[in-house]
Amino acid sequence: MNVDLRRRLLLGAAPLLAVALSLAVGAIFILAIGQDPLAIYALMLRQSLGTGYGLGQTLFKATPLIFTGLAVALGFRAGLFNIGVEGQLYLGGLAAALTGVALAGLPAVFLLPLALLAAAAAGAAWGAIPGVLKARFGAHEVINTIMLNFIAFALASFIGRFVFEPATVRTATVGAGAEIARLDVFLPALHGSPVNLSLLLALLVAAGTNLLLFGTRLGYELRAVGLNATAAEYGGVSLGRTQVVAMALSGALAGLGGVNFVLGYKHYFELGFSAGAGFLGIAVALLGRNHPVGVVVAALFFGALSYGGLVINQQVPKELVEVLQALVILLAISAQVLMERFARRMR
Repeated sequence: MNVDLRRRLLLGAAPLLAVALSLAVGAIFILAIGQDPLAIYALMLRQSLGTGYGLGQTLFKATPLIFTGLAVALGFRAGLFNIGVEGQLYLGGLAAALTGVALAGLPAVFLLPLALLAAAAAGAAWGAIPGVLKARFGAHEVINTIMLNFIAFALASFIGRFVFEPATVRTATVGAGAEIARLDVFLPALHGSPVNLSLLLALLVAAGTNLLLFGTRLGYELRAVGLNATAAEYGGVSLGRTQVVAMALSGALAGLGGVNFVLGYKHYFELGFSAGAGFLGIAVALLGRNHPVGVVVAALFFGALSYGGLVINQQVPKELVEVLQALVILLAISAQVLMERFARRMR
């Protein structure tokens, strides 16, 4: 086995090591409260992946994480840390709902693409703001994207004063043409679960993101800026333009994440619907090593962990899942650093 292949295997093993270590530490917490870790983990696995309904719930929870994970990963590839994915997803869901309500009379062949386009456009516009501030004034995107999350939540609440149903915190139901069909229509084994065709859209977007990053000139420029902005600019890449484009594309991916709930599940926008999916996308991107394929796998893992945490709530505190998620994030970074050191020694 040559050195380069061994190095790739080491780096690829970092996420697996992080998951294994986090589960091991989680087992200590489970033992501390007098429960059997193997039994608890077996129950989580059986309920989240071993039944049709559980698998559907896992896939439903993983769907927005694919979008948000891709959004964060694309930003990382360009050397940008987009923490504003939560707000971009939030406004994307609102834009999709408003489009679906305002144009409810249109047939699905027109209404659904327009609603999806509105979600992506809203996310892209919100993501482009910190991109422009970064390119024009050098303002750090981390601070700007954090602040824009709060502004997005406040903006949605303000708009809701004019568009929400009376005495509610949600919009009217979107037109039938904007609804995304549930998968149990085609796969009866998933009956009762909310997973819908947004999952297939997420997988298509992941494939498109992979092609963009590794098969196009724009993707090459994004990765070049992320690896060495000074060298990329010296080589002819417009640094400011690339940063704005990267943040806009990242926001568009995040905005599409809102359609899973809005168009595929409830069929209306509701305040607070995002439930932290944007922030969890950071963990998904880290665990997936900022690669679209890795993001999909990591999203499935976090989806199973999220639903599995609900079914074991009678045996262990629900905070265990939050502990495991935090451990995965910390250990994913640590394992990455450790494996990179081993790889450098092998060189």
